Amino acid sequence: MRCFRFRAVCRISVLSFCAGLGSWPALLQAQESYFVTYSHQMEEPGNLEIAVKSVTGAPKGGNPFVATALEFEYGVNGWWTAELYIDGQSTIHESTVFTGFRVENRIRPLLREHWINPVLYFEFEDLNAADKALLEVVGHDTREDLIPRNSRTEKEHEAELKLILSSNFKGWNVSENFIAEKNLGPFSWEFGYALGTSRPLALKASPNACNFCRENFALGAELYGGLGERHSFGLSETSHYLAPVLAWDVPHGPSIRVSPTFGLNRDSNGFLFRFMLSYEIDQFFSRLRGQP
Repeated sequence: MRCFRFRAVCRISVLSFCAGLGSWPALLQAQESYFVTYSHQMEEPGNLEIAVKSVTGAPKGGNPFVATALEFEYGVNGWWTAELYIDGQSTIHESTVFTGFRVENRIRPLLREHWINPVLYFEFEDLNAADKALLEVVGHDTREDLIPRNSRTEKEHEAELKLILSSNFKGWNVSENFIAEKNLGPFSWEFGYALGTSRPLALKASPNACNFCRENFALGAELYGGLGERHSFGLSETSHYLAPVLAWDVPHGPSIRVSPTFGLNRDSNGFLFRFMLSYEIDQFFSRLRGQP
């Protein structure tokens, strides 16, 4: 049974990845380094990034699934980036469902590069209980949350805040996120964290242009999980994940990210696989108006 689940996860991962790979025209490469952790990298003013972020898994006691968040990220100006996420998921032997949307804003109060660069994050979520995109892990989120059937449609209106701290040195990026999330009802605040580090394989560009030059690749890792709730803060009954990340920025083409993700305790899903395909459109609204 375990072997069947692993094959199912691999099959839907490959099919979804290949479908996304052929569905977009190449424009500019994107700059995101991680799947869950945020760095202080902001979208360039006027640029629009379109990304497909997906995660697949086969929770014990549930059916294999693939969940996808379609992302539109726009650089409003140098200190403000806004995003819209549209979420959905497909579960084997069940159905494919739209699960809701998220509206996100990131504010960078200090524009110059500092030793530590803070970013303030605000998000509103309108999702239902079938959502499995796992863009963050908070509170007492566990593998049990991935088991309920797609027929669950209870609405979840939530506000999410993040304090993002990020540093660059000698080619390395190190980022730390502290997450606070609250259901807009009589519920407690839930907390979580995400830590990430990454580095390009080469810091200097090759003299000849090529798709597979070392500077086009980056390796990194993320560690993220829940920190309980307001009245039960801590690591008890929380899930945690460790995920290496491989990034490939194709010159004048897409950016591709893959991340095998490993659960670190019994409350975590044993294995997840994340993948992302993204493009950045330079000066999007100017292009729509026909301006150079």
